[in-house]
Parts: sequence; C-alpha cells; structure tokens
Amino acid sequence: MSRGPEMKDAGQPAARPAALGFWGCTALVVGNMIGSGIFLLPASLAVYGPISILGWLATSLGAIALALVFARLAKRVPASGGPYAYTRVAYGDFTGFLIAWGYWIALWAGNAGVAVGFAGYTGYFFPGIAASPGFTAAVAITAIVLTTAINVRGVAQAGIVQIITTVLKVAPLVALVGLGMWSVDAANYAPFNASAGSALAAVAGSAALTLWAFLGLESATVPAGEVARPEITIPRATVLGTVFTAILYMAVTMVAMGLLSNSALRASTAPLADAVGKLAGPAAGSAIAIAAFVSTFGALNGFTLLTGQVPMSAARDRLFPPAFARLSPQGTPAFALILSNALAALLVLMTTSRGLVEAYTFITLLAVFAALVPYLFCSLAEVLLHAAGKSERPLGLAVPALGLVSFLYTMAAIYGVGAEVVLWGFMLLLLAVPIYAAQRSHEARGRASPLIGNPLMQTGDNHAAGRRSL
Repeated sequence: MSRGPEMKDAGQPAARPAALGFWGCTALVVGNMIGSGIFLLPASLAVYGPISILGWLATSLGAIALALVFARLAKRVPASGGPYAYTRVAYGDFTGFLIAWGYWIALWAGNAGVAVGFAGYTGYFFPGIAASPGFTAAVAITAIVLTTAINVRGVAQAGIVQIITTVLKVAPLVALVGLGMWSVDAANYAPFNASAGSALAAVAGSAALTLWAFLGLESATVPAGEVARPEITIPRATVLGTVFTAILYMAVTMVAMGLLSNSALRASTAPLADAVGKLAGPAAGSAIAIAAFVSTFGALNGFTLLTGQVPMSAARDRLFPPAFARLSPQGTPAFALILSNALAALLVLMTTSRGLVEAYTFITLLAVFAALVPYLFCSLAEVLLHAAGKSERPLGLAVPALGLVSFLYTMAAIYGVGAEVVLWGFMLLLLAVPIYAAQRSHEARGRASPLIGNPLMQTGDNHAAGRRSL
C-alpha cells in the first residue's frame, strides 16, 4: 500500500504502545453492537410483528457486506478515524470533514440512545424511573458521566472494561436462546405482519430500526493507532464480530417474540427481562435485567471511546478545531470526550419528555441516519482509492460488486428511517458547512500570522501532534 501524505496524516504518535489486541478489538465490535438494542428493540419492533425477522435478516446481510468493506479499507488505510479517515483519503478534505461531522453526531447521539436504554432497564427494578421523564434523564446522564470519566483515564482501561462487559452480556443472551427456544408459543407469531402497512413497508421499517443494533460494526477501525498490527487485527475482528452478532440477534428476537404476546411486547420497557421472567420466574428476569445493565454500560463505554477518537483524528488533520486534538496527561482526548458526551446528555434532556420507548426510538433512528451517511461514502471508497492510484493492491471484480451492494443497502436503510428523522439529520449535517468555512478561514489567518505558533494549526501530520494538557 502506498504511504503518501494522505496516509500519514491520520496516524497516532509512534512512540505510544498499542493498547488493543485482537480480543480487545473484537470486544469493541461485539460490545458496541450488543448494547441497548437487542434488549429494547423487541418492544420497538412489536409494531411490525414477526415480519420484523425479515428486517433483521436484510440488515444482517447488509451489515456483513459493510463489515467486509470496512475490513478491506482497514487493510488499505490502517489509520485512526475509521470511516472519516477512509473518506478523507478517497474523496478529499471537505467530504472527509462532512463525514467526520456526521459520524461524530452518530456517536454522541448513539450514546444518548444507549443511556436511555440503560435507564429503561433500571425501570425493571424501579418502575418509577421508567415512568418519570425526570428520573429517566437523571439515570441516563449519570451513566454518560461515569463512562466519560473511565475513558478520560485511558484507552487501555476502557479496553479492559469492554472485554469484561462483553463476556458478561453475551453469556445470558446465549442462555436465553438455548433455553427459550423450547418454550415459544407459535400463537404469539400471529399475525405475521402486525402493522397497518404493506409487507414491504414493514420490512423496510423494521430494517431501519434493526440497523441501530449494528451500529458500531466499524468500531475497531476508529482507534487504529491504538491497535497492534491494525492491518491484520482490525479486519479479522470486524468480520468475526459482525457475523457472530448477526446470528445472535436474530435468534434472541425470535425467542422473545415467541415467549411474549405482541401486546405485551409493545407495552414492555424491558422486553427480554419480561420474556425470561415468564419463562423461568422473576429471579431469572432480574438476571437478564442485570445483564442489560452490563450490556448497555459496556456499549456506552465503547461508543464513548470513539467519541474522542474521531474528532481527535479530524483535528490532527486540521479539519476540526485544534482543541479536539488536545490530550490530557493520561494521553486521552479529554476535551473531545467531555464535549461529545455533554451533547449526548443534552439530547437526553431534549427527548425524554416523549416517553422512554418513543424517545429511545427517535434517538436511535437519528443516530442510524447520521451513521448511514459515512457508510454510504465508505461503500465505494475502495474503488475510488484504486482509481486515484492511492493503493497498490489489485482490485478484483468482487470489490466493486461488494461496494455496490453496501451502497444500495445503505440507501434503502436511509429510506427506512422516515422523513422526520432524515430532515433532522440533514439539518444537523448542514451545520457542518459554516463550521468548516470558519475553521479553514481561521487556519488561513494562522498561517499568515507570525504571532500564531500553534503546531496543530501549522501541520497536518498526526504523528507530530504532541500531548497538551487541558
């Protein structure tokens, strides 16, 4: 692979040891995908009924195609920033900035959604929390603050938390499938399409919701500078984690829908806990609720890690303000982490008045749309990299086909999120334009003035960005 200046700009300081290995990266992928989604989505999908399993299947195939795209891009461009880094190298600075902005929105909006899911499962033990918007917001924001503090302390600590929480969340889900599949009631699968719309609309709508549960499949690509042998470790972790998670998701949803009636699922704020409670009693339901605590906290921890890495990479390439590249004494982008998750907390406050399930659904769809835009551009990035001569690897016929499948799937998913969410997401993306113009103008003045000596403003070399205390 060619190591041009585009490649060098997105790296990490060479002297820092790698904090994440194969299992850490796999835990980041699986842990970020298996968060609040699988524990709350059965309630959101109940409006469509069992036909939503087809939505899961469509989303799983699309997610695996995207995982293969990101795996190949990680080999060609082993740089921090993930989708942002690939887009910037393939399309140029402005598109790279736009994608960094959109992906950053997806991350902190996703944190808000995961935190609301965490509050929802708190309501399993304390029903007053789920019933009160104020209590819901308080619990969600407390979780955001705690995971932000963990990540400010260091990437290695965040990686350890991610491995532990991933193991603790996967085990009970596997147990639920193994035990619950023998007790499902076939009558609960009727009607197959519980929505008032067509089968196609139901599948498209459920696919949009289920994509939320796959957000994070690219997680291992973002902190590439912290990964040991990123060109090998990241692709393996990305594909393995996505395939495993897809299979588990579909199995868990089928069991949940078979254990609870459609009306019970629609009314539940902790559907898996209710399903297990019906299967094996309140104690077992409480065990699943505890697993959901661990799961949502682990996903929140993993996404919080990314909320610092993405804007930091863009700032080191002089596309985000330099404050995002400042490192704390622990070597973490503390400013980026704190600001990102302050925005997540603000989004929680703005939406919890809708009610827990409705707020969760809106936030997750907004995060999905914001993530789909980077996915759309990354689908064909490898083809453009090859055409522009930025890669020496041969390009087989399967690569354009894979990219086209990913592109069409992403377009279909954008259609599925609905007009209101697309409008809000598009407006948030448009805010990037004046910010980009202001950043470029400030940079131009900085180069022209001998009084400005900020090294982050005078070089696009990420390797040269030193640590700066806040």
